[in-house]
Amino acid sequence: MNKQNDDSCTQPQVKPRTQKMREKIQLATLCWFVYLEGWNDGSNGPLLPRIQNVYGVGYTVVSLIFVFACVGFMMGAVSNVILDEKLGFGKVMVLGSLCQVVAYSIQSSGPPFPAFIFAYFINGIGLALQASNANSVGYVASIKENAELKMGVLMAGAGAFSSPLVATQFSQQPQWNLYYLTSLGISVSNTIALIIVFRLKRQGECLAEIGIVNEDNSTSEHSHLRQIFANKDVHLLAAFTLLYVGAEVTIGGWIVTYIIDVRGGGPSSGYISTGFFGGLVVGRLAMLWVNEKIGERLAMFIYAVLAIGLELIVWFVPSLVGDAVAVCVTGVLLGPMYPIVMNHAGRVLPRWILTGAIGWIAGVGQAGSALVPFVAGALAQSSGIKSLQPLLVGIMGLMTALWALVPHGSRHPD
Repeated sequence: MNKQNDDSCTQPQVKPRTQKMREKIQLATLCWFVYLEGWNDGSNGPLLPRIQNVYGVGYTVVSLIFVFACVGFMMGAVSNVILDEKLGFGKVMVLGSLCQVVAYSIQSSGPPFPAFIFAYFINGIGLALQASNANSVGYVASIKENAELKMGVLMAGAGAFSSPLVATQFSQQPQWNLYYLTSLGISVSNTIALIIVFRLKRQGECLAEIGIVNEDNSTSEHSHLRQIFANKDVHLLAAFTLLYVGAEVTIGGWIVTYIIDVRGGGPSSGYISTGFFGGLVVGRLAMLWVNEKIGERLAMFIYAVLAIGLELIVWFVPSLVGDAVAVCVTGVLLGPMYPIVMNHAGRVLPRWILTGAIGWIAGVGQAGSALVPFVAGALAQSSGIKSLQPLLVGIMGLMTALWALVPHGSRHPD
């Protein structure tokens, strides 16, 4: 059997120097978008208490920002199926980045609350057009040389680490909404970079420039979709990702409010969000050797059990410093999980549906980024923000059970 014929993408053993350089430039450009994506997510924690104060809304109402972001993301993901076919990779990426420019422009003006949360909807559309259905994540998954390291670098939450540093400062200022001008500046630079590097070309053309040729033209898109939705492993990984992303965004978004209201933290509590997202960055890069040493499947179980233990500490130990440290270490343990899921998808799923399946898994995960934080807000409205930790412990326990159901290796021959 010729192994190459079974892969959806082939590439030469040794690439010319120009192709290697262009691949690095393309990867760096996509990482800059992911930096903006992380920047967007990381700012919620420090700003939530200020948003509640300025607009006079409770936990449930302020949680609508997560819901609007999710609805926008899902609408963008559905639209992307059509737009990607008609416009192509490069144009869809730029269209998505322009949506983010519009959203941040609205938010920086300090509009009424309905307009403010509607901007999250527009931003969600922009994120989906860039991130789901074989755009940035699927694109990098097509680059098979040292794929795990590339996936780890792409997923590094440097943006989520740095944005709370800035957001915490702005949250204490009278013109707190001017924080979104920094987001606007990054989104404009993202748009410019996407235009210059990918030049509005289709994905196949961009991959061909770095020596990767897509050979999988034998199966229609509708057939691929049927295969994706018929595959049980896709749905197991998607369910795990929904809970994981939901837990990550919930911690990053609500932990500052928890520390202020339950532990009596001051205005600088926003820096705890920085510690959490900083832990994600460290975990995704520094734990690669651990994953390789003991195996990614076992590593996932160890990370999950330790993270549950740390959340129990935050729940039961009334120490501001101790809770802050536990949250940071939780970030380190959660950090490697998303890249592990995406890498594992490449091992257990058939190659010919991998790109579409990763897009679906990422899209379902984005739904978790709205569902779980909204549930946390609704519970906080009725039972107090102290309900955050029991919710997180339950979600992490369910994540562990789902991971046990994911197969060790592929059920399908390549």
